[in-house]
Amino acid sequence: MEGNDNSTPKDYYKLLEVDYDATDEKIRLNYRKLALKWHPDKHKGDSAVTAKFQEINEAYKVLMDPDKRFEYDLTGIYEIDKYTLREYLARFKGMILTCNGLGISHTSIWTQQLTETNDFVDE
Repeated sequence: MEGNDNSTPKDYYKLLEVDYDATDEKIRLNYRKLALKWHPDKHKGDSAVTAKFQEINEAYKVLMDPDKRFEYDLTGIYEIDKYTLREYLARFKGMILTCNGLGISHTSIWTQQLTETNDFVDE
């Protein structure tokens, strides 16, 4: 999102090793842990470590700012094949729940089919 390079987008939640619905406190704690682990001064100026440290800082800046986090959550990476089902549902549950509030009928054809199937099972 805020990166200076035009490489593939990064999953900031995975960079900070937090869940997609992590609290600010959890993000802050994991950031501190990772920043200490990957600080360039501890690794004698290794360029790979410096790059990792910069990615961690970038992720923290985005996820700790409510406006930037909201924008990232809406426009972040959507590479479905890189997520497990559990990660996908956790990542996009806000958008899934929002759809129900946008006037999408709760009695869709799939809901009716499920209800009819459950009726047969109950008998």
